[in-house]
Amino acid sequence: MAAERMVVIGGDAAGMSAASQARRMRGPEELEIVAFERGHFSSYSACGIPYWVGGDVSGPGDLIARTPEEHRARAIDLRMRTEAVEIDVAGQRVRVRDLSDGTEGWTGFDKLVIATGARPVRPALPGIDAPGVHGVQTLDDGQALLDTLGCTEGRRAVVVGAGYIGVEMAEALLKRGYQVTVVYRGDQPMATLDPDMGRLVHEAMDGLGITAVGGTAVTGVRTGADGRVRAVVTDAGEYPADVVVLGIGVEPETTLARAAGLPLGPHGGLLTDLAMRVRGHENIWAGGDCVEVLDLISGSTRHIALGTHANKHGQIIGANAGGGYATFPGVVGTAVSKVCDLEIARTGLREKDARRAGLQFVTATIESTNSAGYYPDAAVMTVKMLAERRTGRLLGTQIVGREGAAKRVDIAAVALTAGMTVEAMTTLDLGYAPPFSPVWDPVLVAARKATTVVRKAGV
Repeated sequence: MAAERMVVIGGDAAGMSAASQARRMRGPEELEIVAFERGHFSSYSACGIPYWVGGDVSGPGDLIARTPEEHRARAIDLRMRTEAVEIDVAGQRVRVRDLSDGTEGWTGFDKLVIATGARPVRPALPGIDAPGVHGVQTLDDGQALLDTLGCTEGRRAVVVGAGYIGVEMAEALLKRGYQVTVVYRGDQPMATLDPDMGRLVHEAMDGLGITAVGGTAVTGVRTGADGRVRAVVTDAGEYPADVVVLGIGVEPETTLARAAGLPLGPHGGLLTDLAMRVRGHENIWAGGDCVEVLDLISGSTRHIALGTHANKHGQIIGANAGGGYATFPGVVGTAVSKVCDLEIARTGLREKDARRAGLQFVTATIESTNSAGYYPDAAVMTVKMLAERRTGRLLGTQIVGREGAAKRVDIAAVALTAGMTVEAMTTLDLGYAPPFSPVWDPVLVAARKATTVVRKAGV
């Protein structure tokens, strides 16, 4: 009997994790695996790009988990610089274009995996495509930005957007010796936090010498006689720039899926079942940044572009496409970041998320330290918790502080997944020693305060 063919569109985390897992389950005599990647790199960490740009990582090779040659050695036919341009669902085939010579052809499939990732948001503004304006989603993007930094005489950088990408790129450019201005629409940076927590990030950025300009809409990019960027134009004036980085965020890259008539959610991502199978299509799976995932707290779908999810999706897709069984239940929305020595973390719902979900809630915010107060260099940490008003169920946690702050959010992530109340959290048996925590860990202090607020609200 002829081998089945699995076609994978996308050679990064989700796509190649799916291919690798399927290969572990079925040999090449049973399952032929063909993967298409339009870029120059496979299986890489896009999350590491800001640290490469900032000089913490020496080169792109350090960010690559597995090269095309390594994939091919495992009987996965990975074709680089080859772009999928059409999916024929009824005919079970994919049309691809060789980017080196422009030739096109069709490849049939028995099983299809869509892992097309996400694309940087690039608003249609005057001058937005000028030389010197960069998005940072792929290793190719990172290399292009470094090439620009290497040939630019001026040292003024403007970052548009103050989400994870924006603040991380601001730090990277600061390390490169640039004067950095971050321009964003919201009242505070890091819209993934509530504004009161975002204010702490703003204060830290000011202290680092980063100019943070909130409540400002970008209206265009001004260029010079040579066509290169000279300034970012906003509704509050111009900000001189020798290089511009777009950190506005990303959106699912589902152009192919939309054209093929596959189901998309409210955020533009593909909709899948628990097995990561595209809804209504028995032989098509999707994973990574091009899909929407279930939020376990609110019950709605969200688009979250993270390599952690992408790799898990790939493992599940590969298991199912390889004849096994696995599911992805959903997420609680955990994410961490940093700007220089300030660590930023969140999990679960923000206040506006809880309101949108129709939940009644209370909040509690505390200040503590990352180690015992008497231990040398103990630093302040701020923890905010949201709890359901009547039940006390934990709804979300945000943490901003110095060393040791970010990973504490994992305690809350586990509590959210387990459906714990803030009162139950107060008795968690967490590790303690003066260099690592006060006797009462900051997360437990926040849970105690949240418990008190819940009890008062119930009176």
